Amino acid sequence: MQIHGLNKTTLLDFPGIVASTIFTGSCNFRCPFCQNSDLILDPSSQPIISEDEVIAHLKKRTGIIKGVCITGGEPTLQRDLQDFVRKLKDLGLLVKLDTNGYRPEIIKELLEEGLLDYIAMDIKSSPEGYSKAAGIEVNMDLIRESIRLIMQSGIDYEFRTTVVKELHGQKEFEGIAKLIKGAKKYYLQGFIDSERVLKKGLSGYSKEELEEFTIILKENTTFVEVRGLD
Repeated sequence: MQIHGLNKTTLLDFPGIVASTIFTGSCNFRCPFCQNSDLILDPSSQPIISEDEVIAHLKKRTGIIKGVCITGGEPTLQRDLQDFVRKLKDLGLLVKLDTNGYRPEIIKELLEEGLLDYIAMDIKSSPEGYSKAAGIEVNMDLIRESIRLIMQSGIDYEFRTTVVKELHGQKEFEGIAKLIKGAKKYYLQGFIDSERVLKKGLSGYSKEELEEFTIILKENTTFVEVRGLD
């Protein structure tokens, strides 16, 4: 595994679980609002943390750390992702995967082997706006297949969208509502500009403005909430 970061203890990344979060390098998207541009554009420039170091930390925190969140970058690009997750499961840990959903075949393999306990998939935009939000030409069949697999998986999951004024409006959320119709949980995440963002000059909505968008989603989704803004 190409591990470039380790958050040793988090109460935020894995809902309801005291967890550690690992950050993998590389991504197949180029989302202009991405906050981890260094992991995407030049992962080789980032320090490497060995699997052994991660496993040693988790063993040392046995009984305290209950789960691991694997994020990125895009974790499904890692060739040995399954092997690494098996090691985590052998330690008795719960595993959450953060993914953009563009490799449904990997998600399927992980689910079929029972290696995941929670999946969070980023929904970049409506089908019409997906390529612009992802920064590449997107095959929506792959996105739809991942949504289907996740919703039928039987494990806990969430969908989420980082909301950017220049990319998202009422039309986009109407499209997202149809795309994830019947989903259990969906979050609108506030965008906050930073030096690490892939494209400069983007802006976010206020919490009150985001709350207005949730109305569009609530007809088709069991639970909708804004997060990431005070």
